[in-house]
Amino acid sequence: MFRFIVARFGVLVPTFVGVAIVAFSFIRLLPGDPVTLMAGERGISAERHAQLTAALGYDQPLPIQFWHYLVGLFGGDFGTSIVTRRPVLTEFMTLFPATVELSLFAILIAVALGVPAGVFAAVKRGSWADQTIMGTALVGYSMPIFWWGLLLIILFSGTLGWTPVSGRISLLYFFPPVTGFMLIDSLLSGQAGAFKSAISHLILPGVVLATIPLAVIARQTRSAMLEVLSEDYVRTARAKGLRANRVIGIHALRNALIPVVTTIGLQIGVMMAGAILTETIFSWPGIGKWMVDSVFRRDYPVVQGGLLLIAIVVMVVNLVVDLLYGLINPRVRAR
Repeated sequence: MFRFIVARFGVLVPTFVGVAIVAFSFIRLLPGDPVTLMAGERGISAERHAQLTAALGYDQPLPIQFWHYLVGLFGGDFGTSIVTRRPVLTEFMTLFPATVELSLFAILIAVALGVPAGVFAAVKRGSWADQTIMGTALVGYSMPIFWWGLLLIILFSGTLGWTPVSGRISLLYFFPPVTGFMLIDSLLSGQAGAFKSAISHLILPGVVLATIPLAVIARQTRSAMLEVLSEDYVRTARAKGLRANRVIGIHALRNALIPVVTTIGLQIGVMMAGAILTETIFSWPGIGKWMVDSVFRRDYPVVQGGLLLIAIVVMVVNLVVDLLYGLINPRVRAR
């Protein structure tokens, strides 16, 4: 198990460097000059432009810029925002809890609905229930997030008036953040109605963000269950007269969860990408909206650091999934 963990950690370093190269190159391929955008409509003289460019280090050759950037990364320095003058890591940690809260809520919805739906579809293979569940999953997987989000806003916020349109909590409530997680902070505040308001703001973006992972998890669970249900040990368990719930829930589902756990881990990366659109649509103050705003402002350090920090989160999640995979299936550790 120790060699298995060391091998997984060994993959992270080259991956980290590769993501740093992509993040550094991506923002410089975009048209526009951050110094000119900083000046705004007032404009800027050529001399002042040259001074600011030199002060920010953008006058140096790209390999030199990347080397200084990489050295700073390994020293824990992800840069300083050109616009706000705050460290990128500080801004990220301030906004990250909002994205984590939204992502956790979405993944809970996806797992709570996707796994049972996939199991039920596999048990009822070929029936109308199976076809309905898989058809719905295909529709959910195919729908663009921005279109789906706008439809739900029109229906539940505009027509029915059940949920708020944007934000994390009503403007009627104000309390200093303690954990950064609005659900927890609203409970700690002791203000009547604050927790209910936070939940109501979370439902719609959570459902939108959970749609694609839910569809993928349901389809993967069905596929894994169908493969396991045809195994000899499942047929033996049924021949022994064990109850159907025990055969499906313990003997079949436990072994089918191995690829499902991997799929759930991979969906974290998908949710990070989906959070950018979801947070923009619902004005959710998380890292997704922060990244979109920084791209428009050509805030190089924020875009570079934000992409890298998101990649680190995804890598850590995938590492945890690999370790769980090794614990669930001991044969993996021997590879």
